[in-house]
Amino acid sequence: MTVQTSRLAVGAKPRVRAASRQTRRRRWIGLLYLSPALLLYGVIVLVPLLQTVNYSFYKWDGVSEPSWVGLQNYLEFGRDPRMYAAFGHVLVLILMFGLIPLGLGLISAALLSRAKIRGEGIYRWFLFLPQVLTSVVVAIIWKRIYAPDGPLNGALRWVGLDHLTRNWLGDFTWALPSLGMIGVWGGFGFTMVLFLAGILAIPDELYEAARLDGSTRWQEFRLITLPSLRGQMAIALTLTITGALRTFDMVYITTQGGPGTATTTPALLLYQLAFVNPDVGKASATGVVLAVLCLGIAVGITRIMENKDR
Repeated sequence: MTVQTSRLAVGAKPRVRAASRQTRRRRWIGLLYLSPALLLYGVIVLVPLLQTVNYSFYKWDGVSEPSWVGLQNYLEFGRDPRMYAAFGHVLVLILMFGLIPLGLGLISAALLSRAKIRGEGIYRWFLFLPQVLTSVVVAIIWKRIYAPDGPLNGALRWVGLDHLTRNWLGDFTWALPSLGMIGVWGGFGFTMVLFLAGILAIPDELYEAARLDGSTRWQEFRLITLPSLRGQMAIALTLTITGALRTFDMVYITTQGGPGTATTTPALLLYQLAFVNPDVGKASATGVVLAVLCLGIAVGITRIMENKDR
């Protein structure tokens, strides 16, 4: 018995080695297929990223000889009052770009999944339309809507609310909330479709079992629907919050940070530092900080959702 077992063990070793060689060969073949995409990603993303990090340690206007300043650009970033104001504006945009569309999308998805509505497909298409349009087109449309002679003020005059009309994007009080409403309109359809897909993937047996136990609709929503949508909620929060943090094109086209600095964002200040009054080093430091913040937000949301699943 011992001799036979030894022979089997000896015979198994070559098979294990052959399997490991085959596995390594498959990995190398897979990397070979991926190499064009990895090379393209490295040239387009990684090389500029490393260059940006390198520039952030220099004082440079983009033309003359750069001079090494170490961490000075990062220290100036932390002391710049414009940045504090810009991040304060971003907090408002995060609320309106992320949290409000998340709540509205969740409620709409729950209602649509419970009842059959005539023209439901058209309703979904209409709400998802902002995701199909480019951000530049969306900004131009809403700039026209918010204009003093635009449809919004026209509708207010038509119903006799002339005292509410104003230059929405030129008002110090209303400019930032007006931009936020564009984010609500743009994010609502995306979150609704995302949550609706998640709800339709939940097994009906869970709801049937809850009904047999006497659960109400609210209890079903709280105990079954919400826990099952953690993955979709993580995706929605990550995309909307980082999108608010990186907002540039919409602000640039509609207000260019005005009136005054009422709608400036970190991304807009980065653009001004890089191209209006060139300070490439400080602009690069700003870009690095924004990238780190976006990465931290994405990782943080993912970790929180993973911990809740345990």
